[in-house]
Amino acid sequence: MGMREFTTLRLVKSEDLNHHQTLFAGRGAEWFVESGFIAASSLVDPRFLVCVKIHGMRFKKPVKSGDTVCFTSRVVHAGRTSLVSQVRVCIMDEADTVVEGFVSFVHVDSATRPAPHGIVVEPSTDEERRISAEAAELVSRRD
Repeated sequence: MGMREFTTLRLVKSEDLNHHQTLFAGRGAEWFVESGFIAASSLVDPRFLVCVKIHGMRFKKPVKSGDTVCFTSRVVHAGRTSLVSQVRVCIMDEADTVVEGFVSFVHVDSATRPAPHGIVVEPSTDEERRISAEAAELVSRRD
């Protein structure tokens, strides 16, 4: 299966800001995980998907009130029970990435125990292979 991308847009409003008048990291993390979940839930039933870890969500630049942020997510790695989404965030109509990282999800059964999902992610470009290998390395660390 290829790496299908999903895009989510969010308008940053005053209630999304911290005391520096920039996007509150907690709100950014909420949207970040939601974006990764959208990609992962396109492959498995979302009722049986749980978030287990945010890997290296790094803010590179402040996001201000009134900015429209664009979250682009795709599943880049599949383990036996896990799926890893890469999430990139930019401000609409700007090329620079302002936040990036990965989110790991686990497919579970009705008792919330990890369950195999049978998904295979097949990178088709050198860039996809590099990102997939990076995600696999993050998952293997188990820290």
